[in-house]
Amino acid sequence: MAQRNSVTRSSKLGPEERAAALARLKDKELDILVVGGGIVGAGSALDAVTRGLSVGILEERDWASGTSSRSSKLVHGGIRYLEQLDFRLVREALIERGLLLQRIAPHLVKPVRFLYPLKKRVIERAYVGAGMLLYDIFSYTGGRPPGVPHHRHLSKRQVERLIPSLSHDALVGGITYYDAQVDDARYVSSLVRTASFYGAHAASRVRVEGFIKVGQRVVGVQAHDLQTGEKFEVRAKQVVNATGVWTDDTQRMVGERGTFKVRASKGIHLVVPRDRFQSAMGLLLRTEKSVLFVIPWGRHWLIGTTDTDWNLDKAHPAATAADIDYLLEHVNKVLSIQLTREDVEGVYAGLRPLLAGESEQTSKLSREHLVAHTVPGLVVIAGGKWTTYRVMAKDAIDAAVDALDGRIPPSTTQDIPLLGAEGYQAAWNKRGRIAQAFGVHKVRIEHLLNRYGTLTDELLDLIKSDPSLGEPLPGADDYLGAEVVYAASHEGALHLEDVLARRTRISIEAWDRGVSAAPVAAKLMAGVLGWDEELEQLEVANYLKRVAAERASQEQPDDASADHVRLEAPDIMAVEGK
Repeated sequence: MAQRNSVTRSSKLGPEERAAALARLKDKELDILVVGGGIVGAGSALDAVTRGLSVGILEERDWASGTSSRSSKLVHGGIRYLEQLDFRLVREALIERGLLLQRIAPHLVKPVRFLYPLKKRVIERAYVGAGMLLYDIFSYTGGRPPGVPHHRHLSKRQVERLIPSLSHDALVGGITYYDAQVDDARYVSSLVRTASFYGAHAASRVRVEGFIKVGQRVVGVQAHDLQTGEKFEVRAKQVVNATGVWTDDTQRMVGERGTFKVRASKGIHLVVPRDRFQSAMGLLLRTEKSVLFVIPWGRHWLIGTTDTDWNLDKAHPAATAADIDYLLEHVNKVLSIQLTREDVEGVYAGLRPLLAGESEQTSKLSREHLVAHTVPGLVVIAGGKWTTYRVMAKDAIDAAVDALDGRIPPSTTQDIPLLGAEGYQAAWNKRGRIAQAFGVHKVRIEHLLNRYGTLTDELLDLIKSDPSLGEPLPGADDYLGAEVVYAASHEGALHLEDVLARRTRISIEAWDRGVSAAPVAAKLMAGVLGWDEELEQLEVANYLKRVAAERASQEQPDDASADHVRLEAPDIMAVEGK
């Protein structure tokens, strides 16, 4: 029995699985312990466990609660890196894009079309066109088709037909190209579940408060379960620090100076209803500092991003009124009907972990990643970009296994699909029949398939056993009650915020940012997690304070003011932690 449990486990990541993982973490020495539950940490856990190693992963907050849930939701090579002549990074990212689209997560990663507007007739078209051609060529160098169509040149008349809301004098023509997009937080929770399925012991809401050392060697961590208040030790032959913008803070616990420094760059995004302007594709716009994306996102547009230094609270970066106005000003330069603050239904801010260099401008800092054995027993992985997480994870675990005894197999994650990916295309092809069999509208089935893949069956079974779970949440018609129950029972959601901000994107997609949905979602979670009425109401109250603080911070003129206002909302850990 013990052997079987170490090889594969349930695909669930619920309360019972968390308790079992914690019991094993306290009980045995691991080969690899990963600290940090973002995209790189989750990828590292999957990489290590699929090499046959015993693995644990701890996250202080929720899975993907930091940078990994607040990105531009793009899986892309990075057009702007071509101009910086960083061809290796672009090629690597485009190869990974194709892998994610076609093999690892076709249910979560989808092609998305963009227009690059041209303002000069000959020189700019030739220059940008050459870059797009190189982009396409790089996407073929991974040994498989890229999974998206080639770029195309368009005349001004063709562009205006496809994007009627563009200002007539905003361009002389354009070039369209494809990248891919993903619900970043959903991807990370799926990645953790997949690692757990292969045997990794995963627990969120566990804070690492120090490292255990024998001489100069790190042999484990001191951990604090923020759900129960229990403190315990986890022993491991190698510890991987994958804490992103918190890398420097984590390194200070070791009592040694890190070999590199990570700086946080704040980027904000606006969420705008899809009907505010007409366009058949997204936009890539140049700014004086960087680039700005207008990205199709279901029934919404995502507009971003900014790129400014951030030295305040890392857990809750705040968008300011100036940030919002900056994005509106730049996107309005190309729109015939201007967007205003009243058109913005959601705002979110995230921090990029950039490797500090000579430049003081965050836009000039490196998106490359570095791996180092800063002290014996401790591997640090920092920098990089969301799209190349799998390569980063492979490099981190390669460094860790170099210090382990015996022959360890190489990485296999290029061939391991996430849970829900296998059979997705077949399920998509018969989505009409599935809808008919379960008495659910076809659009609902498409929504579920593009969030859960073939695991959609598990949600449909919930609805079949309790038809009320097939009803949408108040103020958030895109999401069903079954998704809240499933998040708590299968996806590691422990708090209301986990569901409304990350397992779903209600906190940024709903006009009221989830205020109407909160009481209903909390009651559904209470049934799974065993909350009493007092705790249920506390969860709702905490979420409403979070929404109010975020709204207020977005009215502030500068970072310091916005940070102060945002932190007036109680932190979940300060309330629930012991």
